[in-house]
Amino acid sequence: MTALRARAVSNFSAALILSAFSVVPASAADLGGNCCADLEERIAELEATTARKGNRKVSLEVYGQVNEAVMYWDDGVEDDVLVVTNDNGRGRFGFRGKAKINGDWEAGYRLEIGVRSANSKRITQDDDNAGGGLDMRDSHWYLKNKTLGTVYMGLGTSATNGITESNLTQTGLISKYSDVEDSGLGLRLRSSANGGVSALSWFRLLGDGGDQPGEGERSLNVVRYESPSIAGFTAGASWGEDDAWDVSLRYAGEAAGFKYTAGIGYGVVLDGSLTSTVCATAAGTGGTDTKCENLGGSISVVHEATGLFINAGTGIKNDELINGTAGFAGTVADDEQTFWAIQAGVEKKFNEFGKTTIYGEYYDYQGSANGRRTIGATDALNPLGATAAIWSSGVEMFGAGVVQGFDNAALQIYLSYRHYEADLALRGIVGGVASGAIADAALEDLDIVMTGAIIKF
Repeated sequence: MTALRARAVSNFSAALILSAFSVVPASAADLGGNCCADLEERIAELEATTARKGNRKVSLEVYGQVNEAVMYWDDGVEDDVLVVTNDNGRGRFGFRGKAKINGDWEAGYRLEIGVRSANSKRITQDDDNAGGGLDMRDSHWYLKNKTLGTVYMGLGTSATNGITESNLTQTGLISKYSDVEDSGLGLRLRSSANGGVSALSWFRLLGDGGDQPGEGERSLNVVRYESPSIAGFTAGASWGEDDAWDVSLRYAGEAAGFKYTAGIGYGVVLDGSLTSTVCATAAGTGGTDTKCENLGGSISVVHEATGLFINAGTGIKNDELINGTAGFAGTVADDEQTFWAIQAGVEKKFNEFGKTTIYGEYYDYQGSANGRRTIGATDALNPLGATAAIWSSGVEMFGAGVVQGFDNAALQIYLSYRHYEADLALRGIVGGVASGAIADAALEDLDIVMTGAIIKF
């Protein structure tokens, strides 16, 4: 009986297999006529929407970010609300890639374009769309060796770029503690004596260009070297732009429940031949020993268990080029500029979405004469009744904010507040030289509130 049942099952299985084979040819023919054509069409659609490379040897990565915010400002007389690009970490898109030459050598490249709608550091009381557009941030190649380090060539950053901005927290692209011009300082100064608006913007009080003493520059045509990391330390050096050079030393590490990152750098601009936002442009000083020196550094420390953190930076600039500029020759104007800044708070994952950062901050700048800027006799800030030069300036900032991260969307939403106060001494220009009377300008304070979001891709 058992043998009979086994023989029946075997016969049934054979019949089922033969039946299946008899059906397959017809089905296969149908798939070839319909399914494959649909599949090829879908592949063509995907190829049309995919970034393509010129070759298979070098990788291609597309990346970027969008950082837009609502900004409220109050200059003591007037106030307004605008939609701006937050220039603490402006929008951008870029392409980068690399290729292995062999086990020790690698080559790569980077192309990056900045994108702004209305620039948060250039809008004014009269122009709420100022500073929009595209700008080239990076266009360079590099060669990297595991043992020897990396050489970069082209448009990029100097070795000391970001040296005063060390930051392990979410605030780095939202509210830079040592680069305050990005948060509303394109607004023009307001006189507290007569309520008038000056032709002079707030950022002109910070070494004219808004950059911090001790800080390097980005978007320069340079040759830059970066060493391999040794015990957490990385050294760098760069030269370019006829004629500027700088060196840096950075550190990143962890110990005793703390995370650290820090840096120190020194840079020199020679002969006033560089069109620099960091140093004055000294007409007629080429071939002399006149120079501009920058020394800066910063540190960021986070206690991993509690989330408590502190970011601090400082810098000093001695800009000898000032005394070679038209209007300052022979005046022995003070050429030293200094700043220090601190940001502290807590950053911890209090909810399921991502880290929450709550912080307070303080910034102080004390500056010397401005070798590029004069103020007209009828300017709202000028009590001298004659064209005047900036003899000295100071800016102080108090601020606070909160950032909420959303890890699943590579998104941070933020709210920040900053209060600015300033001092400005003017000196009358007599016979083309700043040698007349000195007077203090009466200035209103400035308040800035920004709320928005940055999303990365």
